[in-house]
Amino acid sequence: MDFATLMADINNFVWGPVMLALLVGTGIFLTVRLHFLPWRNLVYAIRMIFRHRDEHEGDISPFQSLMTALSATVGTGNIVGVATAMVLGGPGALVWMWISAAFGLSTKYAESVLAVKYRETNSVGEMSGGPMYAMKYGIKNKFAGRALAFLFALFVTLASFGIGNMTQANSIAAALSHSYGVPSYVTGAVIMVLALAVLIRGIRSIGKVSSVVVPAMAAFYFVTAGIVIVVNIAAVPAGIVEMFRMAFSFDSVAGGVGGSIVASMLTSMRWGVARGVFSNEAGLGSAPIAAAAARTDHASRQGYVNMTGTFFDTMIVCMLTGLVICSSGVLGTINPATGELFSGAELTIAAFSTVFGDYGKLIISISLSLFAFSTILGWEYYGEKALEYLIKKRPVIMGYRILFGLVTFVGATTALEVVWNFSDTMNGLMAIPNLICLLWLNKDIADECFEFQREVVVKEKKGEVVDMSCE
Repeated sequence: MDFATLMADINNFVWGPVMLALLVGTGIFLTVRLHFLPWRNLVYAIRMIFRHRDEHEGDISPFQSLMTALSATVGTGNIVGVATAMVLGGPGALVWMWISAAFGLSTKYAESVLAVKYRETNSVGEMSGGPMYAMKYGIKNKFAGRALAFLFALFVTLASFGIGNMTQANSIAAALSHSYGVPSYVTGAVIMVLALAVLIRGIRSIGKVSSVVVPAMAAFYFVTAGIVIVVNIAAVPAGIVEMFRMAFSFDSVAGGVGGSIVASMLTSMRWGVARGVFSNEAGLGSAPIAAAAARTDHASRQGYVNMTGTFFDTMIVCMLTGLVICSSGVLGTINPATGELFSGAELTIAAFSTVFGDYGKLIISISLSLFAFSTILGWEYYGEKALEYLIKKRPVIMGYRILFGLVTFVGATTALEVVWNFSDTMNGLMAIPNLICLLWLNKDIADECFEFQREVVVKEKKGEVVDMSCE
């Protein structure tokens, strides 16, 4: 067995049924443990996104923190991942994406609460936080806590160069090359220059850029996808019915809007949960690193704000992609250029092309480029903070920023499947210490949640203004 095959096998195991069950199972446990408050307070949480007070401790506003987290989560998975899931798992996979995201709300809330609760200030006055600090300071068994923190930080640092960098740059280069013949080295050079211009100045620069790019790209995709859905509105009801029918059918089924797609309930569940978790990253422990940088008066407030990232990523953006594909009539049809089923980005392009014609390629190319570039920015911050936990020296951190920017060129111009499998494995391995930490510190999470509900949420829902000092 060669190294590439070995890495592929390890990656398939890491992202296999056991990991997916652990991720969703932790979400279910936390949802019940928190008395379903993350669900009950979702509307309240969305309102909190725009609450902005500069006097609180932190580096960026709650909105910028959420946009930084969303910049890393809203990526190629929302376009390519959804299409892949619907081909391999049928339209029902989208339903399982929503179900996993519903429980992911509690997971994202919990990990963000711990990130703010246990954050600290670094040598240059910036906030440093995330699961590694919760493990180090929250877990009473110091050996276990520090060991888990080391492993998590190591996995994040290694994953940042692959999943958060090279794969994203390569997706942009491939999209522009296939659609418009743009040379990969040109795309790589542009991405590298733009990335370095933003990354070299740190989190405040990333937060400002993300707060503009993420809403703009989301609005662009929302409008264009909405047009496709409206034009194909006659097929939408049948598409939704087919999604739920295939999601809960124990027998292999085919037909309807699914074309020649055949999938059982278990297959739909497997691909829906896998792509949902990959898209919104709930339970991986990455988004809380951005949450720790936010200016906030209470850990739970930012927990609720960052929790909405899972809602927007999977329940809105992924849903739009799924409805576009289901209503277009191209799911399960043959691509005449390849003689195989439409899949991945090609399927999404074909769906958009039913309304926009040749402009479908342009829309997906723009969306993929914006989604992927924003992911590069968000993941640089995750990797930087993880490396900072391992090595405190500032020259090393500045060197990481420059190296990260330069590596985007390598990713855009080189196909490195072994590196991608390795980094994908690291991405999955991040979840193990993070989920252990969430289960270990579930009492801390519950105490923060119930206190905030009692002292703040109930009063603010009545119209009172409440401000708490962050402990």
